[in-house]
Amino acid sequence: MSSAASPLGPADLAPGRLLLATPGLLDPNFADTVVLLLDVNDDGALGVVLNRPTALPVSAVLGEWGDVVEEPEVLFQGGPVSTDGALAVALAAPGGEHAAGFQRLWGRVGLLDLDTPHELVAGTVDRLRIFAGYAGWGAGQLEAEVAEGTWYVVPGEPDDAFGEEAGGLWRRVLRRQPGDLAFHATRPADPDLN
Repeated sequence: MSSAASPLGPADLAPGRLLLATPGLLDPNFADTVVLLLDVNDDGALGVVLNRPTALPVSAVLGEWGDVVEEPEVLFQGGPVSTDGALAVALAAPGGEHAAGFQRLWGRVGLLDLDTPHELVAGTVDRLRIFAGYAGWGAGQLEAEVAEGTWYVVPGEPDDAFGEEAGGLWRRVLRRQPGDLAFHATRPADPDLN
């Protein structure tokens, strides 16, 4: 496989990158997931699972934020850590990167502090998704998992975090990759049944 057709490696871990679980990752917390990396530093990494919507409406837990989030207007299971807490990933409106409660991560994507009064956020955010919990790795842990082939590391696009059809995200992201990596999108869920 040429380097242009290969996924990125451990050195390429950065906010905005996506982790796609390889077919060999059987941990039920991460099997078939797409994880958006939000922070990577010497102490570890933090991200949210993008393709695990729950049945719980945001409005049932966070009231008025339910009117602002993307369809489907439900909480997403962001990962197995701190599932009683919420992280809000937002796409700032042009010029909204410096709005109250918004912490820019890359481009116009950032985290929104849900304690910010709803009125101060109006008009500053184009898109919003709220995640219950997150995925976290200690120092060197994610790099080791990538090196052993547990994750494909690929560039992310802002729309990945906000799309309506979360169930097909893993395959859609793979299909847009160059070369041989795109062929993994056609792999059946259980190759033994093929």
